[in-house]
Amino acid sequence: MKTGYDYGLWMMVIFNIGLFGLFVLSFLRPKLRREWRSMGVFAAFLVALFTEMYGVPLTIYMLTSYLGSRYPVLNPFSHDVGNLWAMLLGGSAWLSGLFMLVGGALTLLALIILGRAWKEIHNARNELVTSGLYRLVRHPQYSGMFLIILGFLIQWPTLVTAVMAPVLVWIYYRLALQEEKDMESRFADSYPSYRQRVPMFFPRLGNGRQIVKVGGARHSN
Repeated sequence: MKTGYDYGLWMMVIFNIGLFGLFVLSFLRPKLRREWRSMGVFAAFLVALFTEMYGVPLTIYMLTSYLGSRYPVLNPFSHDVGNLWAMLLGGSAWLSGLFMLVGGALTLLALIILGRAWKEIHNARNELVTSGLYRLVRHPQYSGMFLIILGFLIQWPTLVTAVMAPVLVWIYYRLALQEEKDMESRFADSYPSYRQRVPMFFPRLGNGRQIVKVGGARHSN
């Protein structure tokens, strides 16, 4: 097993916070104060995540301090066994790599969803978007954000991000509710029927075959 201390990589911390922060910022494009607040909480989530992933592994410090010799890996400060899910299942390096791969794949899928949803909104030219991803869910960009949070929790779970994750989900849920009120007040003729047919964040089986395009105005998320 690899030995040594694989943390203290502060340039990696800064790079990853900037990279993912800019990606999400470019797709969500917050404008209102409530949107900037949610972006601020997500930025704090990224700081907590990548600080522990590459900088200072606070969760591992706490667990090794609490468990002592019962911690199931010889060198807990190697990235090879840094994934806590793998540690709980015996501390295998290949299992740690598998969790990181699955989490990374979910994060990549989420970024693709964010990009597609933003493109569909951009191309709509102030019309209600009910095609593409919006045939399946009313808020695909927030669905993408939930996938990013899930992907990070699988890839590199920490105590801090585990606490922050449900807070973020609640914030985006409340933000989606507020946006729906805005849409209904602006486009009362078309949005209520769309809302009735299409689920909020998670698609229903066969939903894409049932939805038809409805005229109206731009759907923001």
